[in-house]
Amino acid sequence: MKFNGNAMRAAIGVIGAALTALALVSCGGGQAVEKFVPTRILAFGDESSFMDANGLKYSVNAKADGTIDCKANPIWVQGLAAAYGLVFPQCNPDAVAAPASQILATVDATSGNVKDQIDLFVTNGGSFGGKDLATVLAGARDILDQYALIKAGTTTEAQAIPILEQAGTALAAQVNRIGLAGGKVLIATVPDMGLTPFAVNAGATDAALLTRLTSRFNSKLRVGLINDGHMTGLLLIDEMVQNIVKNPGSGGFGAVDKA
Repeated sequence: MKFNGNAMRAAIGVIGAALTALALVSCGGGQAVEKFVPTRILAFGDESSFMDANGLKYSVNAKADGTIDCKANPIWVQGLAAAYGLVFPQCNPDAVAAPASQILATVDATSGNVKDQIDLFVTNGGSFGGKDLATVLAGARDILDQYALIKAGTTTEAQAIPILEQAGTALAAQVNRIGLAGGKVLIATVPDMGLTPFAVNAGATDAALLTRLTSRFNSKLRVGLINDGHMTGLLLIDEMVQNIVKNPGSGGFGAVDKA
């Protein structure tokens, strides 16, 4: 999926809309709403939120004068952090003193691995405060694993669906865990895997299967969230991707059928 600069602005706009939910700390009526401004971002999930120690990410790693420019082509959590003047230690070319934000995501993480990431964070002395914004994006690996089993003939779609529904429910429980522990959470649904270049190349039948699997995971994820308007913001990436595919030009995307 190729995009120009407008695409990042569109994505940040959607993220900003989700963050308005986290700002709803008033008691209602005509009282003023206190804007939520995080002092650090804690990124959990899979490679969509991952950078290594050198600032390399599972995206386009831009080069400037033959060296990696980790600020260019930022992943979504970098863009979110930048909106609040925050950086991650993995990409801090301007030498911001003691950045507190953390990349806790891991490559190929499943929804179950997010629990492991949170467990490790807590075991290492971490805790969630009212000015922490945790981001969570995972589930693509769960979906692709079940898809691979279906293609191999070792399971069926009917057998895969309850497994993915349970994975979505389990991920929602971890989001609730962070919120109940005192943090704010921005949870993203899994992009519609049936609209990825991988799915398009696999053919219409496989693409439709991947869309159905994604839908079942996301539906249970959404149902399982504590949606009280205070601790959780929901970012509907699946719907965002569907809208981009229908009208790529409006989001600044040049092509939606190529990696």
